[in-house]
Amino acid sequence: MSINYEEYIAGLVAKGKAAQKIADGFSQEKVDELTEAIAYALTVPETALKFGEMLVEESGMGVAKDKQLKMYGKVKGAFAQMKGKKSVGLIDSNKETGIDTYARPMGVIGAIMPVTNGEATPVVKALMAIKTRNAIILAPHPKARKTNWAVTERIREVLEKFGAPVDLVQAVDPEYVSLESSQQLMKQVDFILATGGTPMVRQAYSSGNPAIGVGTGNVVCIVDETVEDFDKVADMIARSKSFDNATSCSTENNIIVMEAVYDKWAGAMAKAGAVLIKEDSPDKEKVLKTVWPETPANHDLNRSIVAQSATEIARLANVDVPEGTRVIMVEENGGYGNDFPFTGEKLSPVAGVRKAKDFEDALQKMLKILDYQGKGHSVSIHTKKDERVTKMGEIIPVCKIVVNQPQSLTNSGSWTCGYPVSMTLGCGTWGHNSISHNATWKDLLNFVYVSREIPNWQPTDDELFSEKIRKAF
Repeated sequence: MSINYEEYIAGLVAKGKAAQKIADGFSQEKVDELTEAIAYALTVPETALKFGEMLVEESGMGVAKDKQLKMYGKVKGAFAQMKGKKSVGLIDSNKETGIDTYARPMGVIGAIMPVTNGEATPVVKALMAIKTRNAIILAPHPKARKTNWAVTERIREVLEKFGAPVDLVQAVDPEYVSLESSQQLMKQVDFILATGGTPMVRQAYSSGNPAIGVGTGNVVCIVDETVEDFDKVADMIARSKSFDNATSCSTENNIIVMEAVYDKWAGAMAKAGAVLIKEDSPDKEKVLKTVWPETPANHDLNRSIVAQSATEIARLANVDVPEGTRVIMVEENGGYGNDFPFTGEKLSPVAGVRKAKDFEDALQKMLKILDYQGKGHSVSIHTKKDERVTKMGEIIPVCKIVVNQPQSLTNSGSWTCGYPVSMTLGCGTWGHNSISHNATWKDLLNFVYVSREIPNWQPTDDELFSEKIRKAF
């Protein structure tokens, strides 16, 4: 039977608009009650684990326990940073400028979501919408359609329990999940919040409607010679790279290590459960052909290795690794780009490793990797020299630099860093994005600015221009 996606999505949007019209009259207290109820109900331990298990079964990707932890961190974190914050009516009154600021909803939000974080992303985006009195329609990846529907149904139960219109949060019916429905959604909503692959995000930006999207991740990590506790660094990298089988776009895809400490670092990584495949090992070609089966013709990832365990990838590659291996590291000291696929993103607990002579050499290697893939997203460094962090902030074209922390457990916000908790990480113009920050509920608000007269603040030319400039003309 032919499906009229335009008509189907129009029906969802109409219901969303009707619900949002009611929400437009919600008080701050009502909004805060709803967000608190949703955040709590969706992070009850058995509920969070159930959705994690559902997604692993449906998608064949990731680790259920890690997904449960992700629900705790992302959902509770997103609620914690919006708790007590004004999002309704007058939110600021500046006597000095004479400007009052009012927060207003956008309308109906279209949320496009990836399979890799299909358990927490719908909850976080729903919280963002409810906090801002918007309605939201959640469009999942096909491999997360059933989980997305179940999560949405639970959120709707909470809304009904607390007397709010259930259609404030809707999901695309599993039978209708498709590229066509997502495209229609992006055409018909008031605003698009897109998390996923680069092609989808570019579609969001070209839909004709305002959008926030994210860029491709390909995190590069530097380990320098000032590190003293290599076991600690190795533990951070191994935990970050293996968490949820590297579903996050923020995992350490390429690691650059100073030659002077390379062996010491490699030894620590081995103790942390990482296997290092040497440049001249025949196993390198096996892993390469397993991750990118059609290289060099193309560099499409083998879908069967995405978010699989390191031991499963080793099995597929017919490579012997110790039991309990968490990460596979492959030396890549050659060039960059298409002829050296380990330079790119792998969406699995597989990392490329390079040696660097010194910090400047490491920076140049980092820049070349980002030129191939990952510009705008993020990088990290393990160091004791703050001046090196400053140098990276000045020249590396990314929006996030993580210092002495596990990258994927930090990038999207955590309890031990100041980044906003988010499932949508802006990558700036480097990553073809409209924002450079982690998107939060504040990005789903329109603002009304009211001006009142203030004392004249026009300066004289002597006050405004320096004597040097005035004399030059």
